[in-house]
Amino acid sequence: MTSIVWLRTDLRLADNPALAAAVERGEPIVLLYLLDDESPGVRPIGGASRWWLHHSLEALAAEARSLGGALTLRRGPAERELPKLVDETDASAVYWNRRYGASREIDARLKSAFRERGITVDSFQGNLLVEPWTVTSADGSPYRVFSPFWRAVEQLPAPREPLPTPTALDAHPVASDDLGDWDLLPTRPDWAGGLRETWVPGEHAAHDRLERFVADVLPDYDHRDSPSKDVTSGLSPHLSFGEMSPFQIWHRVHAGDVSPAARRNVPKFLSELGWREFNHSILYTNTDIAERNYRPEFDAFPWNEPREEVLRAWQQGRTGIPLVDAGMRQLWHTGYMHNRVRMVTASFLVKNLLLDWRLGEQWFWDTLVDADEANNATNWQWVAGSGADPAPYFRVFNPVLQAEKFDPHREYIGRWVPELDTAEYPAPIVDLKASRKEALDAYEVVKRAAARR
Repeated sequence: MTSIVWLRTDLRLADNPALAAAVERGEPIVLLYLLDDESPGVRPIGGASRWWLHHSLEALAAEARSLGGALTLRRGPAERELPKLVDETDASAVYWNRRYGASREIDARLKSAFRERGITVDSFQGNLLVEPWTVTSADGSPYRVFSPFWRAVEQLPAPREPLPTPTALDAHPVASDDLGDWDLLPTRPDWAGGLRETWVPGEHAAHDRLERFVADVLPDYDHRDSPSKDVTSGLSPHLSFGEMSPFQIWHRVHAGDVSPAARRNVPKFLSELGWREFNHSILYTNTDIAERNYRPEFDAFPWNEPREEVLRAWQQGRTGIPLVDAGMRQLWHTGYMHNRVRMVTASFLVKNLLLDWRLGEQWFWDTLVDADEANNATNWQWVAGSGADPAPYFRVFNPVLQAEKFDPHREYIGRWVPELDTAEYPAPIVDLKASRKEALDAYEVVKRAAARR
């Protein structure tokens, strides 16, 4: 008899409730990662995330081996492959940590099917501080605005303590795919050089980064809006792949060894973690949030027909708008973009070029190492004004003024756009003042549509 632990966005051994349950059961364990990019409701991950996944699985496999365990890799639809593995291993129990998008319907069907066969199956809260259905407004409906949502969360008891890493894993031998056969890494061409320079995936690397953040960065976190300064946590991809849990982060920043200078910034840092919680609560009740306007009146928005040369200029950082170009080049090289610049580049696409937010969301999904099915779509809709707790429709981030305020010495721009003051740098592809007026006129269409509802 064996227990199967089905990993998804929880690629860690510490604070993994599903793994802890299997260890406590006392049977040999099959630690499974199933690459399912076929099932309805599962969104195949983008290129940058595939690179991260490869290296994260390598790191996890090594950690499992060090404890006597093994990581089993399989590929295919979960509702076909997981029952096959149950039969192969004569599994008596299956455990996983919950997910919150459309793919949870797969989990529900599998749970019912296994229980009908007399197999123990359970799911756990491993990836969010609060379950989406437990934080609601007074009338029981989901929150639509972040601030009251986060106030409600802050009034709850402190999150549970993180679970320790198992001291040993008793592996059940079973056939596994070869990770290299999955072709997750780019080869022709190999565009991942900047990712390798910037990131080290894996559970140990996640905690190393957290420790550096608490000691060296958190004291200056109040300067996080400056893209030239390294004062963000850099934890988002580790969270997206579950190499660390939000419980571990919450308790680490509340530990007694946090300096007074760092401690004053803890509430603001945790509010950023709160946005992740809020975005997942939106995903839970709107599983098609990457495809559909959260606010239906935005279906009337008069988007421009995308022209290939315009969209490509934005994607490649050749718009002639320095801060936008710097951000898009940082994204392509590192798989990451500073949060302030994300808002600027997204606003430029949606409100200056009047291109559908879904085009930007899809590009970020493919190029971000921290692409997350809740955060990516909800943040794009926030900028567009079509989402929950949206930016006001009339807020058009002026990339010139944003650069003057947050990169006054052009350190960030200078790094990513070195040809700025040469004849090589292109002229702007759009007039910022005129396009802002066009955007406001277009949003009037949405206001009229809303008034008719």
